[in-house]
Amino acid sequence: MGLPSQKRTKRSKRERASHFALKPITLAKCPECKATVLPHIACKSCGTYRGRKVTNTTKRTERRTRRLKKIK
Repeated sequence: MGLPSQKRTKRSKRERASHFALKPITLAKCPECKATVLPHIACKSCGTYRGRKVTNTTKRTERRTRRLKKIK
């Protein structure tokens, strides 16, 4: 099993960890409904992606309400 040959100094530890910071999430606007969405992902409010309708939002909301009623 490998062991470190020397102690890692405080400075080198901080320099190594400088890239561990959280980066802000980039958001885009949906061209159809103007809601904020993650890039390259279909809009959850209107169900469109790149100008096409790809998901049925009414079906999804009905399924969600049924599931929430079942839990309660």
